[in-house]
Amino acid sequence: MSQTKHPSVLAQTFPTPVILIGLLLVIAGLTSGFGSNIFGRTITEMFISVTLVVGMFTFIGNSGVISFGHAGFMCIGAYASAWLTIPPMMKKVLLPGLTPMLANAEFALILSLIVSALFAGLIAFVVGAILMRLSGIAASIATFAMLAVINTIYANWGPVTGGTSSVVGIPAKTGVWLSFGGATAAIVLAYLYGISRSGLALRAGRDEHVAAAASGVNIYRERLIAFTLSGVICGMAGVLYAHFLGVVNPDAFYLGVTFISLSMLVVGGMSSLSGAVIGVVLISTIIQLLRWGEKGISVGEGTISLPNGIQEIVIGIVMIVILMFRPSGLIGARELTWRRSRPSTGRSTGGVPDQT
Repeated sequence: MSQTKHPSVLAQTFPTPVILIGLLLVIAGLTSGFGSNIFGRTITEMFISVTLVVGMFTFIGNSGVISFGHAGFMCIGAYASAWLTIPPMMKKVLLPGLTPMLANAEFALILSLIVSALFAGLIAFVVGAILMRLSGIAASIATFAMLAVINTIYANWGPVTGGTSSVVGIPAKTGVWLSFGGATAAIVLAYLYGISRSGLALRAGRDEHVAAAASGVNIYRERLIAFTLSGVICGMAGVLYAHFLGVVNPDAFYLGVTFISLSMLVVGGMSSLSGAVIGVVLISTIIQLLRWGEKGISVGEGTISLPNGIQEIVIGIVMIVILMFRPSGLIGARELTWRRSRPSTGRSTGGVPDQT
């Protein structure tokens, strides 16, 4: 009897990013070929949401710790890119408190994206070095406090951030394909981390905290790594969003985006990369349909429209229904994969199907 061969984690889940990126590629292609400019902006916003939610999943899904603060890293990335890309003449008027190096800088968008995302990751590392010593509800509350602190700083540091006023002059260059590239990069980074030794160790600590710690897993270190990487990805989402709107304001990265992004993750499934992406696509579709409904639908000589604010109500109802009937989300902890079975060779494999 031949030796039993168990498929590796990589062999089992390799198709997952291919399927997810392929899904987004089809959406991007159809939008570019047949969609209007307005629809293109909707899809661009959806891809940015994919980047943000996948960044949140990188920490929340692998650690099991709910974070309410990742929109703060989005804010940090957005403002960092604004400092690097707004023309120097405008910065001298709008942001007189910038250091000479930042005041005179004018980076290309891609370079700014890399630098700003890494800066957000650096802040995540510094903050995470303190917060990751906490667990459970204490850690979640601490991340919300972190979000409030970031929002307060950016809303009151007028000479550097513009305060509560919107900072304008950011090159609005984020379109369908650039946002698709950001979502693709986020999916690949999250997937590679998930199959890494650190990702596997962190999930072991999530499922069996005591057993993992007894086996030598440094849960604090693994959480800090995931928190830092998620900060980088969320910072990248902030850069894309800033260059999508062309303006930034601290309130754009506060409670509203936190509620929506967590809703997307909960609906799709917090423990699954596939769930994170599917949740964004589903909730984004619902939001867009409700937006059309709020604008009104012509029926004969009249117009029927939904009341303003219906989006939050419907999303709240969807979350309640999902949590009642599918507590782990639509996808749960599963990943979208495909497998091909090899033809039988007549050899015994010890009862384990030989799959690829």
